Amino acid sequence: MRIFNTLTRRVEEITPLDDRKISMYTCGPTVYRYAHLGNLRTFLLADLLRRALTFEGYEVTQIMNITDVGHMTDESSVEAVDKMQLAVEDEGLQPLEIAEKYAKAVFEDAAAIGILPASAYPKATEHIPEMVDLTRQLIDEGHAYPVEGGSVYYDVSSFPKYGRLSGNTLDKLRPGHRDLETDPRKRAPADFALWKGATPGRLMKWDSPWGEGFPGWHVECSAMSMKYLGDRFDIHTGGNDLIFPHHEDEIAQSEGATGHQVVSTWVHGGHLRLSGQKIAKSTGNVVRVPELINRGLDPLAFRLLTFGTRYRSEMDFSWEAMEDANRRLRQLRNRMAEWAPAASSLGDEARAFDRGFRDAVSDDLDMPTAVKVVNELVSTPDVPGGEKYALLASWDTVLGLDLTKVAREGYEPDDEARELIAQRDDARGRKDWATSDRIRDELIAMGLEVMDTSEGTKVRPA
Repeated sequence: MRIFNTLTRRVEEITPLDDRKISMYTCGPTVYRYAHLGNLRTFLLADLLRRALTFEGYEVTQIMNITDVGHMTDESSVEAVDKMQLAVEDEGLQPLEIAEKYAKAVFEDAAAIGILPASAYPKATEHIPEMVDLTRQLIDEGHAYPVEGGSVYYDVSSFPKYGRLSGNTLDKLRPGHRDLETDPRKRAPADFALWKGATPGRLMKWDSPWGEGFPGWHVECSAMSMKYLGDRFDIHTGGNDLIFPHHEDEIAQSEGATGHQVVSTWVHGGHLRLSGQKIAKSTGNVVRVPELINRGLDPLAFRLLTFGTRYRSEMDFSWEAMEDANRRLRQLRNRMAEWAPAASSLGDEARAFDRGFRDAVSDDLDMPTAVKVVNELVSTPDVPGGEKYALLASWDTVLGLDLTKVAREGYEPDDEARELIAQRDDARGRKDWATSDRIRDELIAMGLEVMDTSEGTKVRPA
């Protein structure tokens, strides 16, 4: 299994620290607003990597954190907006009620697009002691310093490797590089907060050796990843937007405390764009899973749609592309119903297809090529139907598209097909042959065979 390591800037073989066991940490959701498809594409990357590793026989332990401390800023100045507090004011709920509400929603959305549950979901608010301990250790090691007002900052100049992940080395940084007001109490603009003194009116705050306050965003992931996976683990995933400053600062914290490299491989995914603009809460350019469902689309079609773009590249989202992915998913499931049951053994042609699929997936998650192999298998006359079913059911361990759904349940037209059948029968009754033919073509495009019977239009998988 080979993957692009952001740290080394090359595709490398994944070599586990512990034989066939893989330890993986995934930066999870911030739970003060609903997750959108852009967030979910990032989580899909971790899910896909985990599935691919499992497919090749590795045992994967995946930890995904829940950021339920709502600051999400690097400074403790009055200009820094507490996003959790804004949500509290908007909704009239307490912070942990806000967090619980949106965590539940993101789990539901993730399940809808086939993301497997992580091994554990540590919450930031339940690991404050670990963050305080790590901050104290960094002070003792000479990497951090407290300031008046109860905040503690990481001294970036104490860590010579700073910038290795992102390329933002100290000589390239400038005041204001974090897009926030610079705290005059810091020794240097590049220094970042490990602990922040609580300002008046703040709801989420805890006792510490430096006074009441709350943890910096970056220290949360260092503390929780090392608690659950140890001070050396295999893979850390996240979106490209987290490379700097979040993951750069995480490296400085974790390696500053341990004195050695903690994460072997850093894996990052590209943004999702709508009309050329990044999908993000900050822009209001948001599409959510419930909107897919309300439009009559299977959320797993979004999963299939993402396979058309390499995970490291930015991806454009459109409703036309979603509709097409939904049709393709329905067609695949209908063909699976036609080919069932699975063959007990594979011939030479089928084994060649299996090798092609595995090679694509293991080559830096080349899902566009993997989908091409799927399409070629579906269309080839050289592999019997039962063997096609067996291969696709096996590959679905990685694809996560529930391809055997129709075959398992026994074929019945879905609501959309039934509506089209009713419209076609009505058109035939009125001898409106043009409309009847048009609807027939729509049904065929859905992967269905259309039959005219004495009882009206009947369909089955083509």
